[in-house]
Parts: sequence; C-alpha cells; structure tokens
Amino acid sequence: MKIFRLIILILHLGILFLLLGSLLNAYIPPKIFPWFNLLSLGFPILMSLYIVLIFFWIFSWKKRAFIFMLIGLVFINPVKRWVNFSSEKSENSSPLKIVSFNIKAGTMGKEEVLNYLKAQNADVILTQEDGGISYPSLKEYNRTTSNGLLTILSKYKISNEKVIYSEDKDIWLPSGLQADIEIKGKTYRFIDVYLYPFQFEKEMIKLDGNNDANEEKVKGIVKKLIPTFKKHQDQVKEIRNAIDTSPYPVIVAGDFNSVPNSYEYYHVSENLNDAFLLTGKGSGTSFHDYKFPIRIDYVFLSKSLTPISYVVDRSVSISDHYPVISEVSLSEK
Repeated sequence: MKIFRLIILILHLGILFLLLGSLLNAYIPPKIFPWFNLLSLGFPILMSLYIVLIFFWIFSWKKRAFIFMLIGLVFINPVKRWVNFSSEKSENSSPLKIVSFNIKAGTMGKEEVLNYLKAQNADVILTQEDGGISYPSLKEYNRTTSNGLLTILSKYKISNEKVIYSEDKDIWLPSGLQADIEIKGKTYRFIDVYLYPFQFEKEMIKLDGNNDANEEKVKGIVKKLIPTFKKHQDQVKEIRNAIDTSPYPVIVAGDFNSVPNSYEYYHVSENLNDAFLLTGKGSGTSFHDYKFPIRIDYVFLSKSLTPISYVVDRSVSISDHYPVISEVSLSEK
C-alpha cells in the first residue's frame, strides 16, 4: 500500500507541476518555449485529475490533502476562466449589447445566421469567418469588413477602420479588424479578432486501438499546434499594439483559436477585463465541433467599462461556434 501511495504522490506532484507550467504562459512566449502553451489545452483534464487525487488523500486520511488543497487555491482564477459562477446580473438602464459570432461562412445555414443576428437587435456585431456575405437583412447597420473574414456591424457611426495584419508574411489572413465607434458622444475602439486556425480534421483527433496510428496522429497534432502557437505570438503583438495605442476605451472580441490560460489569452487580456470572468455563469465553452470542452471566443473590455452580462448562446447550432452575447455599461468608472 505504501508503494501505491508513493506512486500516487509522484503522480499528483507531476500534475501539479504541469498545471503550474501552464501559468508560465503569462511570461514565456511560444517562440522561446511552446510546450507551456500546449499544457493550456490540457488544463481541464489536469485540473480534474488534481481534484480527484485530493479526494483520494482525504479518504486516505492523509494531511497532505490539505497541502494540495492550499496549493490548489492558485488555480481558482484559471479554473473560472473555463467554468464560472459570477454574481447576479447588474442592473443598467441602457447597456450596449454586443454579439461576437464565428459564423463559418454560413455553411450551416446562411439564412438562419442572418435571421439570428437580426433578431438579436445588438448595438454592435462582430463576426468571424463570414465568407464575405453581404448581410442584406442588416442594411440599417454601418459596416466595415476585411474582405471575406471579419466584419463589424454597428448602429452607430464607424470611423478609423483598419485591418490588422501580422508581420509574419506566412500569415495571409488578417489578425483583426479595428473600428472606432462613436456612441452617445463618446468614442470606443472595437477590435474584431481572428487568430490563425489550427486546421484540424476530425479524423486527426480520433484515436483508436491502433497504437502506431495513434502515435502518428499525436505527432501530427503537435506538428500543427507548435507552429500555430508561434504564428499567434506575432498576431498578438499587432493586436496589442492596436489596444495599447488606442486613445479610447477598447472592446476586443472574437475567435482567438486559443484556450484560457494560454499565451494568447494572457497577453491579449493584459490590463483588460474578461467579461465572462466577471459576469459569466457555467461553462464558457464556445466551440462545439469536438466533444472536448473548448472556450476560444472572448469579450475583453477596458477596465473603465463594466460588463453587465455574458452569455454563450447554446440555443442555436448554426455554426461550429456558439454566439457570444455580452452587455456592457458605458458609464465609465
């Protein structure tokens, strides 16, 4: 029994160090050491195992259970970035309603997507992978686009539109779309984000009983992940520049193709508030094409703005992403 407990202890310590490694994404970029970013993808599984082993020590009447529990407090915010239970929705007489939605070019139902966006009656809509659709049912909105990938639609006047590109010439897709929007006499900078996709096929992540085939699949996945992490680092740099040079409060939303606690999450959200972390409830999972829970869609705000609500709308399945809806108070602190 002592040998068994020693093995469990070593396993528990190993999981702890892997979890701590994922937190180093806040400091170490993928071009220096991309493996920490890889750990962020496995965070939900690692955290679940960590908690299960705490219960093992509790039921074994071992004092080390409390040590692991105390250390586990470090991971409260990282866990809440995946699953959160915030306080009740704040009251605000006229919040700004924002919808961010990767619509997959309308391939799962273009009319359904357009009808959904029309019904939301949002003040600002940010879409990703829109395939260059013309939004005929939203003609009352002002619009700026990046030629078939990103679009910002607004009930208010748009100015200073800019497509954000990475310095990496291998990334032919834009990283973001910037627009300054004047709302009730004040200007806000909106940034619609789309980081480079991993381009996985479902068959790539389906493991079966063939060990050799599974090993090749895992190698193939890693070969796609590591270079993409490095591309994201360059894209994040340009998005941060748009944020840091803004003379106005910023609202950043979109499909980051990156999970919480990743390098991308830490560095885009730096000095901003995560609307889900402050007002979201339940799971933040927004990409539903795989069974594994993945949150890759976000709304970040300047700290002078107050998020009122954050909802991942799972009532519709008209894309491989769920729409993200957030209400924001523009009454600056």
